[in-house]
Amino acid sequence: MIAIAMRPAQSRKWGSVSFASTLYLYPILDLLLARVPKHMEGEVRLGLQEALVNAATHGNKLDPTKKISVRFFFFDNEYWWIISDQGNGFKTENCSSSDSQCCLPCDDAEDGRGLFILHQIFDHVKWNTEGTELQLCKHVKDFNRFLSF
Repeated sequence: MIAIAMRPAQSRKWGSVSFASTLYLYPILDLLLARVPKHMEGEVRLGLQEALVNAATHGNKLDPTKKISVRFFFFDNEYWWIISDQGNGFKTENCSSSDSQCCLPCDDAEDGRGLFILHQIFDHVKWNTEGTELQLCKHVKDFNRFLSF
């Protein structure tokens, strides 16, 4: 089951969605990307998919009785997503650094690759101290500015 709430306001658009842990994320990603400019959609989809898969797999251990919640909004040329899971969390001290190299996995390890991807795609990546809530922000780039010479 998916629960959706939209809260219109004059200066910002925000909403929330919660759903049982699943890897079937296509409709959720479509909802979360509905207002993202087309030129940014591919990379943001990859980043959000990685974050949601991490929440479902690592956070909630794919337990269908546990939920993932996402609050999302657009404000002052920034897109924000706050993703929460009901898992036990993880140690976040090395994952919120502005230096994305801190999350690059060892050559023979798979763990950490998703964290590296998040740091490459989003302008702001930060977890709460419990490691159960992730804040992601992507700055809107004026695509038309790049087209005019």
